[in-house]
Amino acid sequence: MFTLKHKKIHILIYCPVKIPAIHYGGIERVIWDLGKALHQQGYQITYLVKSGSYCDFAKVIPYNPSVDINQQIPDDVDLVHCHDIVHPKPQKPYLITIHVNPGYNHTLDQQCVFISKNHAERHQSDAFVYNGLDWDNYPKPNFNINRTYFHFLANAAWKVKNVKGAIEITKQANEKLEVLGGYRFNFKMGWRFTFDTHVRFRGMVDNLEKAKYLEKSKGLIFPVLWDEPFGLAIIESMYFGCPIFATPYGAIPELVSKETGFLNTSAEDLAYVLKKADDFDRFKCHERAKDLFSATFMANQYLKYYERVLNGEALNENVPTLKEEVKSKYLPFDYSSKNSNNSPK
Repeated sequence: MFTLKHKKIHILIYCPVKIPAIHYGGIERVIWDLGKALHQQGYQITYLVKSGSYCDFAKVIPYNPSVDINQQIPDDVDLVHCHDIVHPKPQKPYLITIHVNPGYNHTLDQQCVFISKNHAERHQSDAFVYNGLDWDNYPKPNFNINRTYFHFLANAAWKVKNVKGAIEITKQANEKLEVLGGYRFNFKMGWRFTFDTHVRFRGMVDNLEKAKYLEKSKGLIFPVLWDEPFGLAIIESMYFGCPIFATPYGAIPELVSKETGFLNTSAEDLAYVLKKADDFDRFKCHERAKDLFSATFMANQYLKYYERVLNGEALNENVPTLKEEVKSKYLPFDYSSKNSNNSPK
């Protein structure tokens, strides 16, 4: 039986994105941090990524979408780790990480790995690895700093992220909100929430600017309206000591414990708990992110799947596909400020 303990294999990481993520990017940061963590353990890494990419610890090959991927993979590569669905399939041993929510009746590959337990289960699979980040890329948070507002961290133009809900929650709680990832004016959507003076839109922010806001935040407001596959915004916020106030959809209950946040589908109930944000232990939030969602932990979990693939195993007994069709475009959320029956006491 092949074991990685006896050989430092050559891993090719494929994704049609540009690295590194200079200003903003989710999957770009994940594949960069994964490759770096593997490189630090002695594995040879090559990236097959969008033209214009560069890396100081691995070889970079510009991906040509008009050429068969197999013609772009070096002969000495032992395993291909795809972070996007590719056709035709790699002829080398491979696995594919699914980062999105594929549509109903979309059959995936038997060598698929998902990014949370819920993400996997919804596609009739048990193969998953949590995303992780290299926390050395972030400044060490100051837990004694004065925190004066809450924050929303996502692409605000994407309706499933529900910036409208975040604004309503903080409005009912009489708290200020910093929106990181959106603008008050959007040419496609028109003026957005002009009269909500408790809200400030900061646009798209890079890691350093983001860190300045998160360090002064009382918590993340994340009332998504879909089954979140993972949620980098959640682990970044927890790293800076921010408890999470969100809807209990997708992977979120796996990421957020009772000690590190509160989950509910009611704006009123979430607003009520916002007033007690300081009761959450900021250091425990930080430790949860640092321990469970680091790039090193992610890399070690992937190594277990690499070994299985190299031993000729199928990662899924059956071809993964979405178990149940999602009937509604948006999952339920109650924006009202009326008294609800399940308001926390």
